[in-house]
Amino acid sequence: MHPEDDQLVKRCRSGDLDAFDELVRRYQSKVYTVAYRFMGNHADAGDLSQDAFIRAYQALSSFRGDSSFATWLYRITANVCRDEIRKQIRYKKVSLDEIMVQPGGNNSLAAADLTPEESLDRVELKDVVQRHLSALSTEHRLILVMRDIQGMSYDEIAVSLDCTLGTVKSRLNRARQTLKKRLLEHRELIEDELRLPDKEG
Repeated sequence: MHPEDDQLVKRCRSGDLDAFDELVRRYQSKVYTVAYRFMGNHADAGDLSQDAFIRAYQALSSFRGDSSFATWLYRITANVCRDEIRKQIRYKKVSLDEIMVQPGGNNSLAAADLTPEESLDRVELKDVVQRHLSALSTEHRLILVMRDIQGMSYDEIAVSLDCTLGTVKSRLNRARQTLKKRLLEHRELIEDELRLPDKEG
């Protein structure tokens, strides 16, 4: 292990967050590159790089120094990326925008060429989703808006809410799952609300 890394790790274990910030600054570019090579896109690479540092911080007590800190960190990054790839294979990722267009998987609403009726459906569907979003707890609604609508980074959200990155990630996941569950539970209601009146004649 690089002697400077060794000292920083020891300081981290003593609760020195500045030391961990220095490790992040030292390796964030290389960790990002590893994540990008795994995922092939910048959005996932950015998110998973942060996940890797969070996991590394949580696992510092288990780091024995058998390899360099850099090697250990890259291994964690690779594992985080593999986990995400497996997750994406099993479950189609649904962003807030996709939920707003496709609750319950109605692919016709995502078609590139929309008829006037489908365009009206989409507008009404967004209103329905907005009502469900507004019905969430303040905590869940706030973090969904900050991340999925305003596009704020996890760091920005953590600073704004005065909490850790891990808290931001877990709270956001719960908020997304809660909204998705509400939409799926009310699928029939949504479909009824979007059903156009029968044409006369």
